[in-house]
Amino acid sequence: MVFTMMNVEIFQPGAAHRAAFLAAVQRSESLLGRWVAPPDTPEKYADYLRRYSTETHYSYLARTRDGTLVGCINLNEIVRGALQSAYLGYYAFSPNQGKGLMKEALSAVVSRAFGEHELHRLEANIQPGNERSAGLIKSLGFRLEGYSPRYLKIDGEWRDHERYAITSEEWAVKAIATDRSRGT
Repeated sequence: MVFTMMNVEIFQPGAAHRAAFLAAVQRSESLLGRWVAPPDTPEKYADYLRRYSTETHYSYLARTRDGTLVGCINLNEIVRGALQSAYLGYYAFSPNQGKGLMKEALSAVVSRAFGEHELHRLEANIQPGNERSAGLIKSLGFRLEGYSPRYLKIDGEWRDHERYAITSEEWAVKAIATDRSRGT
């Protein structure tokens, strides 16, 4: 199912998207660099699809109206019960970074996480120095909660991360404020 916003569409990936995804990863190597290691082979893409076909993981791709992939947004390690929480991961693809498209797509996925997926809390972990990613998440209303030394192993190294989070109540307040500022 495809969800259309003003400038982007979000949808869950499938086998039919493999070639476009792998091409986007390849052309975005310098952008993604040390921050993230997305699937970059047909085998890794198949593993990615298997992982995100479970009830504890959801993935969304974002594309422009002309079909160019903008980025990938993942809801990881969903915990139900009293917690109702997930980790939010995301990355943009060249040449669409810095155009506000990922913000639009990320906003739509966060809304789906709190709506359709009935989560209460999302946490995003971002490496210090990744100012663009931190700026994006803060612009959506996520707050800095703390610092986690040697949190994730990326590209063979344990990397420090800053923890950002938002709850469904905070998201609802932000949505109301955004609607008021637009006059809707």
